[in-house]
Amino acid sequence: MIIGIAGLSHLGIVTAVGLAEKGFHIIAWDPDPTKLESLRQGQTDILEPRLIELFAKNATNISFLKNSSELKAAELVYIATDTPTNDKGCPDLSLINTITNKVLESLNSNGVLTILSQVPPGYTGNIQLPKHRLFYQVETLVFGEAIKRFLAPERFIIGCDETNKGIHPILLNVLEKFQCPILTMGYSSAELAKISINSILASQVSTTNMLSALCESIGANWSDIIPALQLDKRIGKNAYLNPGLGLSGGNLERDLNVLDSLTTRYQVENTQIHAWLKTSRFQKDWLHRKLKSLVLDKHQNPKIAVLGLAYKENTNSTKNSSAIHFLNQIRGQNIYIHDPIVKLPQSPWLKQVENSDQAIENADVLILSTPWPEYRNLEMKKLYSLMQRPIIIDPLSFFINQHPEQHGFQWIRLGVGNSTCL
Repeated sequence: MIIGIAGLSHLGIVTAVGLAEKGFHIIAWDPDPTKLESLRQGQTDILEPRLIELFAKNATNISFLKNSSELKAAELVYIATDTPTNDKGCPDLSLINTITNKVLESLNSNGVLTILSQVPPGYTGNIQLPKHRLFYQVETLVFGEAIKRFLAPERFIIGCDETNKGIHPILLNVLEKFQCPILTMGYSSAELAKISINSILASQVSTTNMLSALCESIGANWSDIIPALQLDKRIGKNAYLNPGLGLSGGNLERDLNVLDSLTTRYQVENTQIHAWLKTSRFQKDWLHRKLKSLVLDKHQNPKIAVLGLAYKENTNSTKNSSAIHFLNQIRGQNIYIHDPIVKLPQSPWLKQVENSDQAIENADVLILSTPWPEYRNLEMKKLYSLMQRPIIIDPLSFFINQHPEQHGFQWIRLGVGNSTCL
């Protein structure tokens, strides 16, 4: 089977490589000719574990097209571009619309079209194509784990026009290669399913962050409470119980904005959405609050070492990165930054160095904003000797096995209080 992929950002590249790994021949197109040329040369700026390895392994099974008209050779075409957001965090569908229109012009008379891009409810059903050849497939990839999740999905959620008629054999042939449950439902139900997943996750993240903040205030330790919650079958071991620095990456906030718009339009009570976003905004300021109280209010012109710029490890995405947000809050300070992958444009107020030691040397505070695996190699004794003052702000408790407090550090973490509840 020949499968077409239209749109070659993160989702499209992972989909092309993943389907090639499953044995399908892939023809892929993107409206950006520069991107296509880089991909023809085996180069991509997408960072994912195993992506480059599998890209090279399946190079003979993936062809990059010059023109969208060549997608006519595909029996199945996926619209697989990422859904960008505007400056308010709302989805911008202009690129998806452009790509979809190009595909519709080229799709062969028996070809099946599947929308994989994130779209709001109602989008798929409005596409002018015989409905027995039109489907929506929910993608649940996670930055930094995309290849792993693509090759071993938990389930497929497929939106179709009439669920009693089943899935077109061409699409079904692809899905069955993965040997996982297939759930079918109407177009709007499937489109809302994706938003529902992210909304439930956002509610868990927000509740966790609120409770961990309370722990800091009353002298409790959130990490002591987590095992009790995981053993409750109504919550479970896979719940989002680790506190973080607000919603990042863009996807959760994008879907909450879509949900806010929909519930407002249909007059559905939605105050919890605003509460989740408010909690996220408060949590994003955590690093700044801690730095101010521990360092900025006490010392003049301190050297601040910030390790990590990506919004999470194993990705080069800085979309809604808590580190970038924090750096913008402390403009004008003496800041040294390092990230193993992300390189920021030259800036007069930031000093980006080649290795973590350069950032840490003579620092008054070390802030670990992205838990890259390579930072596990940092030794506490060496850190203590390098730094001017022994202060580590480690929101995600990355150094928990190194026990910084045993080496003389003041070690600040999310969800860990130092006071006593009266």
